[in-house]
Formats: sequence, C-alpha cells, structure tokens
Amino acid sequence: GQTQKMNLFQSITSALDNALAKDPTAVIFGEDVAFGGVFRCTVGLRDKYGKDRVFNTPLCEQGIVGFGIGVAVAGATAIAEIQFADYIFPAFDQIVNEAAKYRYRSGDLFNCGNLTIRAPWGCVGHGALYHSQSPEAFFAHCPGIKIVIPRSPLQAKGLLLSCIEDKNPCIFFEPKILYRAAVEQVPVEPYNIPLSQAEVLQTGSDVTLVAWGTQVHVIKEVAAMAQEKLGVSCEVIDLRTILPWDTETICK
Repeated sequence: GQTQKMNLFQSITSALDNALAKDPTAVIFGEDVAFGGVFRCTVGLRDKYGKDRVFNTPLCEQGIVGFGIGVAVAGATAIAEIQFADYIFPAFDQIVNEAAKYRYRSGDLFNCGNLTIRAPWGCVGHGALYHSQSPEAFFAHCPGIKIVIPRSPLQAKGLLLSCIEDKNPCIFFEPKILYRAAVEQVPVEPYNIPLSQAEVLQTGSDVTLVAWGTQVHVIKEVAAMAQEKLGVSCEVIDLRTILPWDTETICK
C-alpha cells in the first residue's frame, strides 16, 4: 500500500488517527493532548475527531489512568497519555493493582483490556531527573499488563496499533530521543506487528546482544565494532515487547 516518509512521532500520530477512524468508541486523553501534546504526537486529531474524543485532563496521572480503566471497563477503547514516563509513578497503584488485576479479580466477568497507556520514555541528554527515566523494569514484574518499546517509526506504528487492539492493558513507551531522529517509509494504512515477538536484526555465531528502544541502535554499532576490531560475530535481537517477553527467540 501507500507509504509516506515519517519520523517516529508522525508514525504515532498516524497510528492514533487510524485507531480513531476504525473504532468509534476510541478516545485519547491526557495532559495537553488536545493541542497536540508536548511532542506533537496528537496534532490535528481533536480538529478531525472532535473534543469529545480527544481531550485534555487535569494534571493528575492517577486520575488519568483511573479514568482510562473506567472507560475500558465500560467497553470503549481508552488511549491515555502520560506526558513523560517519569510521571507514571503516581499512577503505579492504578496500573499494577487495578488495571493488571481487573480480569483476575472479577473471575473474567470484567476487564480493562481496551486500555493503552502511552508515555515518552528514556533520556535525551538534557532532561535531568524528571525527564530521563526508563521505568519499564518496575512494571515488568506484574502479570496482567503488556509493555512495549519500539525502536523506529515503522515499528512504532505497527506495535502501537497492536497494543490498542490487544485485549489486555498495555503500556507503550516511546523513545523520545528518536521522535525526530529516525525517519522511515511507513504505510499510511493500518497494520499490525505482533506483540511478544522479538526480532533478530542480525545473525551471529559468538554472542547474543539483546536490547529494546534506543539501545537497539547502540548495540548495532557495538556489534559492528566487535566484528571489525575483535572478529567477534554478534547476533542482535530487538526484544520489542518487554512483558510478556519472547523467551523462545532469546533462548534459541
């Protein structure tokens, strides 16, 4: 199908546009999303879909996620934005004690599987203590949620659409240093990349290197250096989904 040159934040916008167009129950909410968000990921969506489907919330992360759980339990598709991953911690209890356990505690009578939480993630070199964190490890020990981190625009759109359509609550961390740095040809129409499937980017016979998000690009450079300077053949794997992770590919 038709492709378009997109950087990472544009591919996120495209995925959200596709989701809103496909699912009339889908809503996007968070701090400043109505005007496009601080990283411009929701630009134009309020004008296109209306203020009832793309709207601002108070500055309260616990409330944002709690509201998202309610929206999802009621049967709609909730796409919540936490403005920076560093500010997800006030919502930690809502995520791990409510969203992750809703299906289990109700005996599968109810669930909030239509909830996706997006957040800009990782360092940019000048974000200091509240705009640089990578908090996925805190959530990786909690069954009932899925955690996904893409490495590029093409990956971001396909993985985000899979999160939105997945019937489990998902956390989608977006490497903010790549928002404008990475550019690829990305399909305009919706497509899915399966969750919990790692991708082997480079085969190798001596050592396996595993990473996700921004660090994938670092270990690709490391693998090239190891081959050139040490003659070491490196296999490079992008984990993509942190939980539940692809044990089969990694172990193999």
